[in-house]
Amino acid sequence: MKQVLIDGPYSTKILDVDKPKALKDWVVVKIRSAPLCTEFKFFKDGVMPDYPLGHEASGEVVEILDESNLKNGDRVVVMPQYPCGNCYSCDSGEYIHCLNTFDIKSFTGIQYGASTLAEYIVKPSWLLPKIPDELTYDEASMICCGLGPTYGAIDRIDLKKEDTVLITGMGPVGLGGIINAKDIGAKVIVTGHNDYRNDLAKKLGADLIINPKKNNALNLIKEFTNGLGVNKSIDCAGSVDSQRLCINASKRNASIAFVGESNSLKVHISNDLIRNGLTMVGVWHYNHNLIDDLMKISIRNKEKLNSLITHKFAIENINEAFLLQMTRKCGKVIISP
Repeated sequence: MKQVLIDGPYSTKILDVDKPKALKDWVVVKIRSAPLCTEFKFFKDGVMPDYPLGHEASGEVVEILDESNLKNGDRVVVMPQYPCGNCYSCDSGEYIHCLNTFDIKSFTGIQYGASTLAEYIVKPSWLLPKIPDELTYDEASMICCGLGPTYGAIDRIDLKKEDTVLITGMGPVGLGGIINAKDIGAKVIVTGHNDYRNDLAKKLGADLIINPKKNNALNLIKEFTNGLGVNKSIDCAGSVDSQRLCINASKRNASIAFVGESNSLKVHISNDLIRNGLTMVGVWHYNHNLIDDLMKISIRNKEKLNSLITHKFAIENINEAFLLQMTRKCGKVIISP
């Protein structure tokens, strides 16, 4: 099968490797749609990560054993990682925080078969939710990182239709957050530096779009909220400025979810938390028990999902796809193996 490998800065090659095989309750999926996330950073640095290259996809089940609850031909979403399925995190649906994840090479005896930037992947059947008939492979693949992280955030901060939410960072994750928040009926303020993505944010339904490089974001947010600030925030940028904006733009007793990764923000316990009563949570993904709800959101927002997906490439054109991502003039980019 074809498998993408990064072999140097701005350089990839397509390997011809053995196709994985089904074992126990692990099934083989032929990948039909593989959205890109942040793999372009490895492409830029010329380094293969020590975990699978690519972690989100949708596809068709093509090989099973009797232990699986799926059948050949089932259309499924390929959820990320290789959690154990038995620990307290997995049992509660928080499998993304599993501390006993499988080492796929040791478990399967093969070197390849875990990357979504390939023609086939092997996965535990419980990590392969079936795709409703109403969704295409491309649309269904958005429930991973397209809609997933911000949906987890929305669940954690309990976003309601009467809320005003600030979403910082208009990368594909932040753009997906607009779809989730508008589906609830909330008012959405977004910040982003990229004109292409800010235009896309408008198309997806954002109520107020701010470019912090051109305007005073805090003043505009306070003006929009009658001087009070927002009661919910989701940071998807991962920068100190954007995270600090979420804090400073929040009204008393607001909730903030941090999705963008960073280790630099200094939080003042007294002034930020105690005096303002803020609640802050970190969100990586969404609870596995919420998949059916997210499928319904996807069905209701098919048109917006297809706006979020701006480009598609064959696997042979992976270099071109990575280079496009680096320009930021794109939404979600999909690879078709």
